[in-house]
Amino acid sequence: MDIAEPLLAAHRARFAAVDALLPPAAPPAAGERLDAATADGTQVTGVLQRHRLAPGDVPMLWSAADTWQLFPYFGDTGTEGADLLLRALKGRLSSEAIGDDSACVVVWPSRDAEAIRAFLDHGLVPLSAVGVRTAPPPEALPEVAVRRARPDDYDTALELAEATFDYTGLVAAPRRANTAALLGPSLRKALAEDEPLVWLAEEEGETRALAHCAWVDATPGSEAAELLPLGRWGYVNNVVTQPGERGGGFGRALMAHVHRELRRGGATRTYLYYNPTNPLSSVFWHRQGYRPLWTTWEVRPATALR
Repeated sequence: MDIAEPLLAAHRARFAAVDALLPPAAPPAAGERLDAATADGTQVTGVLQRHRLAPGDVPMLWSAADTWQLFPYFGDTGTEGADLLLRALKGRLSSEAIGDDSACVVVWPSRDAEAIRAFLDHGLVPLSAVGVRTAPPPEALPEVAVRRARPDDYDTALELAEATFDYTGLVAAPRRANTAALLGPSLRKALAEDEPLVWLAEEEGETRALAHCAWVDATPGSEAAELLPLGRWGYVNNVVTQPGERGGGFGRALMAHVHRELRRGGATRTYLYYNPTNPLSSVFWHRQGYRPLWTTWEVRPATALR
């Protein structure tokens, strides 16, 4: 996408100023161009992508089936520039027949308060965030047995993984009827690895919590490097405690073990996605030393954009 160099330079400078932990701003996205101008004549540009999913696609676990994603470039124009691009998006959508399983999405640095004002004014909510661990806090933990999961733990692990979506279906993206079918293949593959990055916390032989993780290498030019500083990262994919055991310390003890194992395996840092609207995870992960880096702002259906 051809975007004016002064606007791109201002975009890069904005990212660098708003959060020192952000990687350099990615090159312009490809897609449909939206243009607007501020009151003083400064041009701002948005790039619009439309993503359609089929029922069997794994991203359906967290995404609408029809997503309109806006990549804003408003440089130093702040709230005014972000507002203008969202108005342009609303005008663009008015010419489309859009169903209920749809969303407008913007992924933006979490600490950019000027942009947040515009997102809220247009009806977007912070549905997901990338959290990075910066300062592990010291704390007393209960005695919990933690072990790596095995292939014969598949049924137990899948049941626990599903429980995550039972809860987040209430406070974030709606739960899909085929959640187990979407989760199953990647979980089974992870359990079959020589050193599976899946751990179980147990008490008296009963499983109390699960952590499913992965390795992610942010190398120059990679997709991960658009979100994270370069290096080897431990990705915390899914952590869940048995519904009746939440608040008992099993999750904290499990993650203390997992963080040690990920560091031992070469992770320089760890990251995850969590739902800011989730009253459990938004507290739990901050206490674990994570803080938001990127936030996904979303409105469903897409026609609800104000």
